[in-house]
Amino acid sequence: MSYLQIIFTILIVLWGFFTIALLYQMFFVVSGVFVKRRFPKTEEKLRYAIMIGARNEQAVIGRLLDSIAKSNYPKDKLTVFVIAHNCTDDTAKIACEKGAVVYEYDNPKECTLGYAYKELIRRINEDYGWQAFDGIFSINADNVIPPEYFSLMNDAFVACGKDTIITSFRNSSNFADNYMSRLYGMYFAACCRYEMRGRAFFDCSTRISGTGYVFPSEIIKDGWEYVTLTEDWEFTSDQVSEGKKIIYCDEAEFFDEQPLTIPVMMRQRLRWARGHTIVFFTRFKKLFKSIFTREKRTLSQRMSTYDATMCILPLGAIGFIMNFLTLILVALSPLFGYDALIVWRSYLVYSATFTAVSYVLTSLSGLILLILERKRVPRLGIRYLVAILLWPFFNLLTALLDFVSLFTKNLQWKQIPHKGS
Repeated sequence: MSYLQIIFTILIVLWGFFTIALLYQMFFVVSGVFVKRRFPKTEEKLRYAIMIGARNEQAVIGRLLDSIAKSNYPKDKLTVFVIAHNCTDDTAKIACEKGAVVYEYDNPKECTLGYAYKELIRRINEDYGWQAFDGIFSINADNVIPPEYFSLMNDAFVACGKDTIITSFRNSSNFADNYMSRLYGMYFAACCRYEMRGRAFFDCSTRISGTGYVFPSEIIKDGWEYVTLTEDWEFTSDQVSEGKKIIYCDEAEFFDEQPLTIPVMMRQRLRWARGHTIVFFTRFKKLFKSIFTREKRTLSQRMSTYDATMCILPLGAIGFIMNFLTLILVALSPLFGYDALIVWRSYLVYSATFTAVSYVLTSLSGLILLILERKRVPRLGIRYLVAILLWPFFNLLTALLDFVSLFTKNLQWKQIPHKGS
């Protein structure tokens, strides 16, 4: 066997390894199409703190607080906290006028949402004590909360023993604005339908995606330590590695405003990719070891830990690097006595076939998604066609940005503009 053949064999083995290691995810994808976990109604109404991080959000903070005020959940069981961090507008004033407990915090060196939560939770512990609440909600300033949201989340929280993190369906308040917001809307709907729904049905942990989740207040008794670019991935990794569950409640839906331009989209998704990479380097070892921990854990807990370990892998970067190495080997094939024309022809045929099949399958998954979630997204008719055709490129961008994030240093959090759709 020649040197080139050995290298190609190693690449094939690696591709096979990742394929087998991740094949289980197809089970959750298919399951999510057909099944849904339901939670029984409860008369027990727990007390919750709602924490909202807001930086120059005067355009949307009032809308969010108005939507919370219209909740059908007992008002005396909800306390709204707003941390106005590094604000130069009227965010704090508006939040105060709307009845929220407002804290102001200025530190330009600490500008991520995680730092805002860290300061807010420190203040809550000082002024109220974590024992004053059964659970803590994480809500973004640009979100809109339907009236039944807290009741549905409370049902799930109580049904899961009050010690489980519950996340919810992330819809888009500006889904119909343009093709960018539509692609974002499809992205989050796909996460919920194809990723979270099947896991919840089989009692396997999912992950936190942004905000729209509630967790037991005991978690914050020692403060909040998740301050990177993607505090949601950090929080997920640590909670799952410690044996806690994150369960998805499909019936509880909140609305999130999405970016409308390519520059803002690129900036946000590069931040996501870099944060994901940081979590991989800082949490992978801990998660991997916890799969085999001697602590008493159920099969679903071990499966959840394995799943979380696989999910923090920078698979986009890994795939990009392996494809790049394959391309280099093909280019060097004449040095090892191979006919360059035959090698290039085989490579191009394989690449074209793989690309075409991937494009068709991804587009088809977008079409199926819009059909499945037709009750939750606006009826836009033929305008969905362009979004479906662009859907594969929106997903492919993840792989490219995963790779770029490996070389991106000192990436700073920047505000995503909101207009209040």
